[in-house]
Amino acid sequence: MKRLSILALGMMLSISAFSQGSTEYTGGLKVKLNEDGSKYFRLITWHQAWLTTQQNAQDDYVSTASLRRSRLLMYAQINKRFLILTHFGLNSLNAGNMHPVGKNSSAAVFMHDAWAEYTIVPRNLSIGGGLHYWNGISRLTNQSTLNIMTLDAPRFNWATIGTSDQFARHMGMYAKGKLGKLDYRVAINNPIVNSLDVINNVALDTNESTYRSRQVYGNTRAQYAFQGYLMYQFLDEESNFLPYAVGSYLGTKKVFNIGAGFFNHTEGTVGLNTAGDTITHDVNLFAVDVFYDTPLGEKGASYNAYVAYYNYDFGPNYRLTNTSNVIATGQIFYAQTGFTLPDFTEKGRLQPYLSGSYRDLDAFSDVATTWAAGANFYLSGHNAKITLEYNQTNQGAANSHLINLQAMIYL
Repeated sequence: MKRLSILALGMMLSISAFSQGSTEYTGGLKVKLNEDGSKYFRLITWHQAWLTTQQNAQDDYVSTASLRRSRLLMYAQINKRFLILTHFGLNSLNAGNMHPVGKNSSAAVFMHDAWAEYTIVPRNLSIGGGLHYWNGISRLTNQSTLNIMTLDAPRFNWATIGTSDQFARHMGMYAKGKLGKLDYRVAINNPIVNSLDVINNVALDTNESTYRSRQVYGNTRAQYAFQGYLMYQFLDEESNFLPYAVGSYLGTKKVFNIGAGFFNHTEGTVGLNTAGDTITHDVNLFAVDVFYDTPLGEKGASYNAYVAYYNYDFGPNYRLTNTSNVIATGQIFYAQTGFTLPDFTEKGRLQPYLSGSYRDLDAFSDVATTWAAGANFYLSGHNAKITLEYNQTNQGAANSHLINLQAMIYL
């Protein structure tokens, strides 16, 4: 623990040095291409460095450094009627998956988003296509990784990662817009053929499901998936210019939204009947959620809360690659809450938080629970922050404990 404290101090000092000047962010790295700024391109880049400490089988505490995310996102408009966006980067780079000369790493740089969008009716309807992040199911399924209130999202919010999409992005077409207080996004997509179940060669079995129907049937079946998310905005309106949902506004908005979303992939999974014949199962995922974020008083304090219920049906006893205790058929309850303390120092702002989930999944005899307690120290809002979190998961007699320290900067 002494070594962890020393490393934590070093990371805090180093990020403090690099964060100077970020209070002048004012729109970030945006380059105007004409006098009034209506033609422009913008760059956003961010790094999230983690130090994870956990107990191994020998009851020793082992610390591992990793680069949780390193990304570059670019978008541009030379006409308000259309937008182009490109986003690439890597995830979870560590000593175990790095390559001596940077080749063939399992944490390789790859394309996250690449889409073009056209405005049909300003505010009411825009249509786009490509590799996109206009997701269904829940607010957290559309979560931005720049401003998550907790250390990270709980993973089950991105239920289609490894099953039908490429890292929470589908190839397809979407429509989005606002109708009064109602904000909507819907999409039709081509699910991937090479799911994690295919790559891991998960066998077909009776009374179980595996996500490999597009491999089994080629392109003749299960070639379309539909998803959408709608939310009613009772108070301040949130932007839907980009799909990435804000995790915490830190008192800059007063937001109260109720949302519901879905994902449908007909004949998305396959299995065997008692006679040994291949049968298909429809994939239907559904969620409802509530998000509340409000300023408190005049000294920078704010309160944030989010609650969600997920109902996942991937087919009988499905679990991703036959190992996951997160992506599986069943029900999940999730909640998080945080409180940004009133300003007490010029060095930054402190936001303690709590989160927890309850997972009742068909493939497991025991329910699983995860809870976390942590705090963000904002050196300059979300542009430069340090997060420390303790996380504990319990499922039957099994349990795990994690301590994570994150240093993050985005510009």
